Amino acid sequence: MTELSTITKSALAGKLAGEGATVREYAGVGTAARFGDPSAEFAAITRDCGVYDLGWRGKIAVTGGDRSRWLNGMVTNNIKDLKPNHGNYNFLLNAQGRIQGDMYAYNRGETILLDTEHSQVAHLMQTLDHFIIMDDVELRDASEGITSIGVQGPRAKDVLKAVGLEPECADPLVVCEVKWRGADVAVTRMASDEFLTYEIWLSPQTAPALWDALKTAGAKPTGTEALEMFRVLAGVPKYGTDIRERELPQETGQKHALNFTKGCYIGQEIVERIRSQGNLHRGFTGFELSAPVQVPAKVEDEAGKEVGQITSVATLPTSSGERTLGLGYIRREARDRALKAGGIAVKPAEVPFKL
Repeated sequence: MTELSTITKSALAGKLAGEGATVREYAGVGTAARFGDPSAEFAAITRDCGVYDLGWRGKIAVTGGDRSRWLNGMVTNNIKDLKPNHGNYNFLLNAQGRIQGDMYAYNRGETILLDTEHSQVAHLMQTLDHFIIMDDVELRDASEGITSIGVQGPRAKDVLKAVGLEPECADPLVVCEVKWRGADVAVTRMASDEFLTYEIWLSPQTAPALWDALKTAGAKPTGTEALEMFRVLAGVPKYGTDIRERELPQETGQKHALNFTKGCYIGQEIVERIRSQGNLHRGFTGFELSAPVQVPAKVEDEAGKEVGQITSVATLPTSSGERTLGLGYIRREARDRALKAGGIAVKPAEVPFKL
């Protein structure tokens, strides 16, 4: 385990520790893991409103006259046609079509802002920089100047309104510029039809005051343990846990990361071959488990043959009682077989799961 004293802490970590949060490493950054009962925090972000530190997200600024054309040839989605202040989700692949990282890309005018987990920033910058040859492109780690706060739950919009943040843009992955107590703040909504989630981008100096205001307006402080419970419920794979360098894009089920009409990019030939031939043998799925298992866990059929893998597990409260749910991969032909992982009965299930 990495010593907390040796890793970067989020801009809010010290303040949150002073409020009773247990601070642990998440995505390469020290942040609040829990404030109390993670199940209660999970209930807030799914049934009421929760607020959480997103300081574990990193930012990479891509500038230069060739930025749109160049980045469009690097990643899996359409960058060159992004409207101002619009974003999309992307994979970065190698020549064999294997996933090297994931990120959101936002057209911020003279800059394309890449939003990813802090633990990916150095690797993505090194990999991308390798492909800047004669292009007018510069990469800069912008993480220190921008931190983020998440506000999530059915009452999220009401809480934002109560603190004086009323973004005019309602569509997902569109960034709104607003003022809050004289400070420049950007607000965007994540792409989920089922769960209302806002991200607020702001300076580290402004973050403590906004955190306090959101709490006063009724948002419950929430840690990463509850966020992991929600991530499994929502069926969102995490790079480094559910998405590894062995995975091909279509295996992850993240169709919104792929554009098949934009032209060539690194690994595009493999992605197109899979699309045209339909030869996908395994795919991302949810799992219902009879009990928790240690992950990663092999999924085996009744003959003891390995047919899949569980990569994430969470036990969480739902309307039908406490359930253990997982994410991972299963071979196409094995979905209807009797399956076990670590001696525990498991069953593939569609994601997102229902509360």
